Amino acid sequence: MEAIKQPSTPFTKRVPLSERGIDGVTLLLVPAALFLLVVFVYPFLYGLMLSFSPKDGGWLGNYRHFFSDPYLYRTIYLTLILAVPVTVVNLLLSIPIAMQVRNMKRQRVLTTVLVLPITLGTVLVAEGLLNYLGPQGWFNRTLILIGLIDRPVRLVHNYIGVFISLIVTGFPLTFLLTLSIISGIDPALEQAAATLGAKARQRFRHIVLPLIIPGVAVTFCLSFVDAFSVFPSAVMLGAPAGETRVISIAASQAAFEQYDYSFASAIAMIMAAVQFAIVLVILGMRGLFYKGPAGGGKG
Repeated sequence: MEAIKQPSTPFTKRVPLSERGIDGVTLLLVPAALFLLVVFVYPFLYGLMLSFSPKDGGWLGNYRHFFSDPYLYRTIYLTLILAVPVTVVNLLLSIPIAMQVRNMKRQRVLTTVLVLPITLGTVLVAEGLLNYLGPQGWFNRTLILIGLIDRPVRLVHNYIGVFISLIVTGFPLTFLLTLSIISGIDPALEQAAATLGAKARQRFRHIVLPLIIPGVAVTFCLSFVDAFSVFPSAVMLGAPAGETRVISIAASQAAFEQYDYSFASAIAMIMAAVQFAIVLVILGMRGLFYKGPAGGGKG
């Protein structure tokens, strides 16, 4: 008696993910995308919607209230006159220092010393500057002791104190970014120019500067955003009700003193819009000065 043959199950060939247009790199991006969605996109959209839900005055009530009150909209100007000069000074300091550091043998040691303030945090730096630059601080005592001044110089609880604090805390980030940009330039280019008789200033102007402009523009944007969001320094070292009443202080007061989270969200949105506008301007200016691939022109 012949055995009854069972119908064979058809074998389905498994299609690799690579043939479906999905590779390992794409899968690795999924956790990052989820993290970005949870940490940034959702809070931003929630804050944006909340800003259009004021207590009164219609859906644009919060924005009308902000721009109709000089005490509020002036915070944009006060923040800009802090953030822009600080960013420019940090860049002007970082470029020549990075040019020297890249050729040093003990580059890691010096780099560690220069970036040390970034590990301390803004609050600890502000407390240290209060003790160092205050009326009874070491700086004023030293100047009085050697006879350069008769009375303490006012360096804290004003614009100067906040400015110095932002330089101290913002320089490490600017320096690290600038050093990475300058270190990526092939030394053979400068050596060839030196062989042809170009001086150091000429080599920097015609070789180094055109190559670092795209990176410097991005560094400016990152450093500016960091300085524009100043808060602890403006409170501890500045005059929160006066010349250093930055926009972040206005948002904090709306949220935690007035308990108006809708208005605080509107101020945060205005803060983001100003930063975004400055970033667009800087990146647009980069295209005017740089005509390489990154600038959108022809090489």
